[in-house]
Amino acid sequence: MPGFELWSDAERKHVNDVLETGILMRYGFDGPRKGVWKAKELEQEICNSFGSKHAQLVSSGTAALTTALSALGIGYGDEVIMPAFTFVASFEAVISVGAVPVMVDVDDTLTLDPAAVKAAITPKTKCIMPVHMCGSMADMDALQAICKEHKLLLVEDACQAIGGTYKGKKLGTIGDAGTFSFDFVKTITCAEGGVVMTNSEETYIKCDGYSDHGHDHKGNDRGAEPHPFIGYNFRISELHAAVGLAQIKRLPEFLTIQKKNHAALKNILATIPEISFRRIPDAEGDSCTFLNWLLPTTEIMQAVVAEMKAQGIFGGNFYWFQHNWHYINMWDHLKHSITLNALSPELKEKVMYHANKDFSASDAIISRCISSAISLTWTEEQIKDKGEKMVAVIKKVLSEMAVNA
Repeated sequence: MPGFELWSDAERKHVNDVLETGILMRYGFDGPRKGVWKAKELEQEICNSFGSKHAQLVSSGTAALTTALSALGIGYGDEVIMPAFTFVASFEAVISVGAVPVMVDVDDTLTLDPAAVKAAITPKTKCIMPVHMCGSMADMDALQAICKEHKLLLVEDACQAIGGTYKGKKLGTIGDAGTFSFDFVKTITCAEGGVVMTNSEETYIKCDGYSDHGHDHKGNDRGAEPHPFIGYNFRISELHAAVGLAQIKRLPEFLTIQKKNHAALKNILATIPEISFRRIPDAEGDSCTFLNWLLPTTEIMQAVVAEMKAQGIFGGNFYWFQHNWHYINMWDHLKHSITLNALSPELKEKVMYHANKDFSASDAIISRCISSAISLTWTEEQIKDKGEKMVAVIKKVLSEMAVNA
């Protein structure tokens, strides 16, 4: 997810604005900063760009999820339903607030299967957390209906889907709260950073305080600010916000290139009848950060992966089924609840229980899927070359496996 690929003088200018004042912290030092408030400005740009009433910048996407969950009162004894295909930060955030991550299957959208969500609801369920993986969205109509029926909170992990939409609404702004990550390999980057978006003023005020040690940020004397509740240090710096301020203004440019390159690669792979593509609930809303394609069987896909690696052309393609960061299949540390500090016995038992359930329905999809990252810097010739090499490998494997069968 390649905002870092098109670095420009715009990012340098905003960073230099901060360096010239010498005030790198987002709060306080009102006089010396000479009116330069990059974090405040970026928060307003986020609201303007995505249609959220409020935005609270934090230090990472993980911090954003943790802050959002805490601000919504999710904690001890609560269950949060989330997909078995996500980034590890999603369950890390849930565990960090003392809640239980309840993993459930994904469907051919590569996101939460609404039927699996319904089956997982218990009296302790407090929240549903869809994760808009690889640039595309969950079935938000179905999930909102479930939340409404069962009076549950909806928190969108939209960290991989910046700029995506669902039926005209920007992903991350549909639920009670939504989060983006602005780390180095997201659609737009701050190098490190994240944001909580919400239309609730109450939730926003809690996020604002929680991410800065509980400060209420009222008045002009930071040292005299009350602390209505305990918080933590999830602050973003002015330098990071400065990078993001340049990047967010370039988002339409990035998305236009991304969609063009995505379509070009898809057209090449679509010439193979055996290839299918992920189902997208709202195709117009795909941010196109990845082209997600599937082959008929796990065996065929694993043979293709092996051949692509042998030919040195696997780079930029992700086989999540054998990937440490994104799928339950490889999360031994979660399955065994390995932590440096002791969890309560009750939480540890529940974490292990839900991480070791049967995910064969998800396995059947993820084991047949590759996500090809879309670069902003590709030329037409590079896309053609990349696509043709991939097609040649796939055809070779299909031919060999048909003969062997």
